[in-house]
Order: sequence, then C-alpha cells, then structure tokens
Amino acid sequence: MIHFNEPPFTGKELDYMRQAVEAHHICGDGVFTKKCHQWLETRMKTPKALLTTSGTHALEMAALLLQIEPGDEVIMPSFTFASTADAFVMRGARIVFVDIRPDTMNLDETLVEDAVTERTKAIVVMHYAGVSCEMDTIMGIAAKYGLPVVEDAAQAVMSGYKGQPLGSIGDYGCYSFHETKNYSMGEGGALLIRDIANRDRAEIIREKGTDRSKFWRGEVDKYTWVDFGSSYLPSDLNAAYLWAQLELADEMNEKRLAFWNIYLEELTGLERKGCLELPVIPEGCEHNAHMFYIKTDNIEQRSQIISFLKERGVGAVFHYIPLHTVAAGRKYGRFHGEDRYTTRESQRLLRLPLHYNLTEADVHKVCKELKAFYKK
Repeated sequence: MIHFNEPPFTGKELDYMRQAVEAHHICGDGVFTKKCHQWLETRMKTPKALLTTSGTHALEMAALLLQIEPGDEVIMPSFTFASTADAFVMRGARIVFVDIRPDTMNLDETLVEDAVTERTKAIVVMHYAGVSCEMDTIMGIAAKYGLPVVEDAAQAVMSGYKGQPLGSIGDYGCYSFHETKNYSMGEGGALLIRDIANRDRAEIIREKGTDRSKFWRGEVDKYTWVDFGSSYLPSDLNAAYLWAQLELADEMNEKRLAFWNIYLEELTGLERKGCLELPVIPEGCEHNAHMFYIKTDNIEQRSQIISFLKERGVGAVFHYIPLHTVAAGRKYGRFHGEDRYTTRESQRLLRLPLHYNLTEADVHKVCKELKAFYKK
C-alpha cells in the first residue's frame, strides 16, 4: 500500500529524545527548543521565532498579540483549514471570506481591498501547498490601510517569495510541524515575529502570562504573573524530534522536490490531452513540494479516481470543504463578493501521495495507475 502520508523520520529522532531525557529537562524551552529557535531565526531571517504546541496555537498567539476583539473583522480565504479562522473567532472576530485564484488556490489579492471596512483589523493569508500568495500586492494594501498581515504558512516551511522566506514577510508568520507536514514534531508549530519589539509580550503570552523567559535570561530576579497568557510551549521531547529533521532540512526538501518533479513530468501528457490540470508555480515563488495535487473535471470524477486508486493500493485524498459553506462558517463569517472559484475548484482538487518515506518507484506507480484510469 502506498500511503497518502507517513510522518517523516530521519533516524536520529529517538537518540535526541533520549538525550533530552538524560538531561533531565523534557518540559519546554530546553536545549533542543533553543536549537530549533536559532535555526528558524537564521534560516527564515526573522528576529524572533518561538516553537508552539501547534500551528493552531501559533495563530492564536498572533490573534492575541494583535488584540483582536469582538466586532473586529479579519479578511482571509475560505479555502483553508478551520484553524485559520478559529484563532480569530475565539477572540470574537467576524471572518470576511474572499475568493481564491484558480491557479494557485490562494487568496485572490485583487479582491482584498474591496473587502476592507472600518472594522477590518487584520489580513490573514494562507500559502496553499507551500506556494506563496502575491505578497507585494497584499502588503501594499495592508500598508495603505494600516493593517497587520498574518501569514498562515503552515504548509510553507522552506518556501519563499522573491527571495524572502514565507512566514517572515507579514507581521506574524505561523508554521505547523504536524505529522502531515514536511518537517514534524508530531504536534507542534512556530510563531515568527517580524518586529522584535513584540518579542517580550509574545514570550509572556506563551509562558502562561509570566515573565519566566526574562528570568531565565537573567533580566529579572524572579518571575511573576504579569499578563494573560496560556501554555503554548511544547515539550523539549517534541523539539528533539523536530531537530533531527531541521538538521537535514535541505536534504529532505530536495527529496520531496524530486518526487514532485517526477509527478509533473509523468502527468504532463495527461494535462496536454485535457484529462486533468496540474499545479501552477508563479514566477518568483519558490515552493517546498508540500503536496502534489491534480484537478479533475468535477467532484464525481474525483470520487471515481479515489476509489480506483484505493483498489490498486494507492491512497489519495481531498480536503478543505470551503469554510463559508459550513455551519460554523455561516455563523462566524460572511463571504465578500462572488464565490467564483472557491467551491468549484475545491471540488476538483485531489492530493496524491507525497512524503519523505516514498520511493521513486512509488511515485511512478501512482502515475501509472492514474494513466490507467484515464485510459479506461
């Protein structure tokens, strides 16, 4: 069976976790957490990075740092995971959904400005499949109206836009290290902070509302409860698991890109025949091969392909029922403008297996079975 996903494992994870145990420090902000922080800050060119217990919690921290309040509006795409909206809904915000571009499945930057109102408090972009949104335009709109930008870069670790790492462009960048991501700590994430002036408050929120981080740096002689917060820092055991992968980040990225390129080369013939559509990578976007998807004619054909592949030992899935079409989306948000592409394109999209443990033979088999379906 070729599984759709398997959590990445490089071989050093258990050794590093054992080292954390033997150091008698398995709670948050241990040696391996600090290694991960330094790697993220250096590699992503960001003043401050903080590991979190999930990508969701990174988004929640961003919402807290932006002081989102009831009645505020937050602009984002509807084609995204629930966490993108949840983080702001929990603060009382009303979500304003905007249509996507059919080529990248990202927020349509040309529709954002029309969605801005006097109640707009933030713009949230999601870099789908590790392919960047058109950030120049979005950042220009944000500057024009004095709005912060949050990057949901859960799928975009090691991706870039015109030479800038995704997650480092907006005011806050949010990564996920869930087991389905390119680099994993089981459950986990990270918050990237563009303005170092926001570091102290971010650390306080992350450390249960205390200034413990300052205490450990010797900046205060005791730590106390100074503001509201929660426990957003992961165990150093999780960070140790992640560190084993960040050490090999380039190697892992190259392997995924190689698989992605095989899919592209093998399936281009089917696209030329009009059988399916393949992903688009706009100029200036450096992607991380987070996923490879195809677009079918319609939802019925997609279901047929899933069944066909399953019978032949290949796992393939779809995802993201557009948020504005479901109960919570209707309760907590509204769609601005016309839904030209969000629903239609989401019903055509099908994800193929792509993970670190695949082999080239696996990828060729998936392509062979897809060709067999269309030949049939």
